[in-house]
Amino acid sequence: MPNRTIGDLLVATEELKTLTARTRRLWELQKLYLRSAPRELAGASRVKSYKAGVLCVTADNGVVAAKLKQLAPTLLRAIRRSDTDVAAIRIEVQVRGMEIARQHERRPKTLPPQAVDAFQGLAGRVTEEPLKLALANLIRRHRGRATKPR
Repeated sequence: MPNRTIGDLLVATEELKTLTARTRRLWELQKLYLRSAPRELAGASRVKSYKAGVLCVTADNGVVAAKLKQLAPTLLRAIRRSDTDVAAIRIEVQVRGMEIARQHERRPKTLPPQAVDAFQGLAGRVTEEPLKLALANLIRRHRGRATKPR
């Protein structure tokens, strides 16, 4: 059997030809979207699909989606300069998965024992009650955290 390239395989059947063409089209639209959207928003969103002139973009969270919806007319104009087939943009929210959610979980910060000791010393010198109480709470929380098993 002769060696075949991946390119040969991708055009071996009609289904693969169609899939290859659609994938290539989405890749082109993704590159165009990345050039048109602000960098911060483009990094938190991506082209999901393109069908009947509607470019669907998914955002990682509601804040990004809201901003993209505000910018949709500007994005559409920028994209249409290079691709007149795109008639509309639809923005959706699609959280990328639990690993993303876990990255953003709030984890309690722990202070090193030396820092807690320094706050203890500061609390002994402070005369203002609200600050003294806040320091006492901070020390209590971090001393307790250091002794609790994780």
